[in-house]
Amino acid sequence: MNTDPVSGYQTYEPPTRPDRTARNRTAARRTALTISTIGDIAAGLLGLWILLYLLDANQGNTFVEFVHGSADWLSGWAQDIFTMDTEGLRVVLNYGLPAVVYLALGHGIAARINRA
Repeated sequence: MNTDPVSGYQTYEPPTRPDRTARNRTAARRTALTISTIGDIAAGLLGLWILLYLLDANQGNTFVEFVHGSADWLSGWAQDIFTMDTEGLRVVLNYGLPAVVYLALGHGIAARINRA
């Protein structure tokens, strides 16, 4: 008995599914990118507040109020770790430390996820 397809007809091949490990790697990369981006945004807001404070920005401006409120919320755990007489140095240290921590954590976790 001949089981070969009749000449001129195409053989049926089931559609190929993407490799599950490739999908998992893509999902891991997206997750790592999201975590890294969140850390970058947090550090950026803190750095922006430091810059606005040092440049003596108008505290009554809506944008400055938003940035200050966000920076206060993000650095709530680190408020008044450093108590200096110089106000500018105190702001740089009390908001700069959380910025560095968010950058380090965000990129560290992202690197760990990408390696897994």
